[in-house]
Amino acid sequence: MRGHVVTFDEHRGLGEIEGDDGLFYPFHCTQIADGTRTVDVGAAVTFEVAAGPLGRWEATEIAKFA
Repeated sequence: MRGHVVTFDEHRGLGEIEGDDGLFYPFHCTQIADGTRTVDVGAAVTFEVAAGPLGRWEATEIAKFA
């Protein structure tokens, strides 16, 4: 999927992506594929979707794209 980062709290490592489908997907910094543990708000990204531990969909395998 594609989308963009709408929030990211670097101290907590938590953020949210708005997918091109209009839905919002939370993520943890450990899901950033390049291992940097940080991403800029507004960055265009690709990502996979998986069921998280709380039973809601979460973004995984997050990668930046131009």
